[in-house]
Amino acid sequence: MQEKVMYYRDYLELEKILNSQHPVSFEQPNTPAHDEMLFIIIHQASELWFKQILFELDFVMEVFKKEKINDNSEDLNLVRHRLNRVIRINELLNQQVTILDTMTPLDFLEFRNLLAPSSGFQSVQFRLIEARLGLQLQKRHEFDYYKRTNEGGFNSDDYKSINNVENEQTLLQLLNTWLERMPFFEMKYWKSFQQTATSNDLHPFWATYRDIYEQGLTEREKSKLPEFDFIFFEKALEGYTAEQLHNLRSDLSPKAMKAALFIMLYRDFPVFQTSYQILDAFVEIDHMMSNWRHKHFIMVRRMIGMRSGTGNTSGSGYLEGAMTKHYVFKDLATLSTFLIERRRLPQLPMELIQKLSFALDDE
Repeated sequence: MQEKVMYYRDYLELEKILNSQHPVSFEQPNTPAHDEMLFIIIHQASELWFKQILFELDFVMEVFKKEKINDNSEDLNLVRHRLNRVIRINELLNQQVTILDTMTPLDFLEFRNLLAPSSGFQSVQFRLIEARLGLQLQKRHEFDYYKRTNEGGFNSDDYKSINNVENEQTLLQLLNTWLERMPFFEMKYWKSFQQTATSNDLHPFWATYRDIYEQGLTEREKSKLPEFDFIFFEKALEGYTAEQLHNLRSDLSPKAMKAALFIMLYRDFPVFQTSYQILDAFVEIDHMMSNWRHKHFIMVRRMIGMRSGTGNTSGSGYLEGAMTKHYVFKDLATLSTFLIERRRLPQLPMELIQKLSFALDDE
């Protein structure tokens, strides 16, 4: 039996892909709208890229689910590589919006009413990306929208898929666990540390760091010190409203936040270089997705003004709210608030420097 020769068109299943564009406006008795083809292809291409993002995130999650991750192994390097790929895909998705912008509002109105009540809101894959990253339902803008199964909402199967993922571990939670496992605050590494400040309840490094941080604050920034204590050491804040406390409260634990800040401060040490780039990649993914929401918001406002969305949302108003609230890794992004000048960084003890430099005498 002769083996089938692989052929480009068959391998990519182009018959299915290239025959899956069916503009509704071209069906009788509708009037053909030329730009509907562009509209379909842009959204189909986006869904393919969403699929690739989910594929990359699945790999990253499997690594972070491991009980122990060896910083010297290929695991973290591959995680960094996969996350950087997600960033590049998001850059491409942002560029795709500019192609859609070649369609004018009048072009869109030629077929817009034919789309209702379907909507980009119903992109299950995009909801799964947000959920896997760690965007919680109660922190979504107009979160009641997300539990609709009526017209404009999700069908029962998609609704179930989204709920299942929202109940699973998220990348944010796995990241928290990974950061909490950082062993470098064990006292065996700090025996020769020259601390310049003491505290009965703080680690020698953090007592010293807190003192240096306080010294560097301007008069107008003095309020940042109690916020520093609240975020990193769970010390109570007085005179803050419930909303202010809610905004300050981190999704990452104080232990994880201290580890992330330490990595950011000492990222030039070999053992932290990949870890820092991974943290930075998570922040960049957040920024890229925010840029995508912003571009989408501007595009929708240009196309339909203040009209309601085809999926019975508030249209551009909903998108504007999502743009400002849907951040997953905001805690990592705000770590810059608590940095000090590089020249004032506490000198680490030799025991720890050897550990951070991939010492061969690893215990």
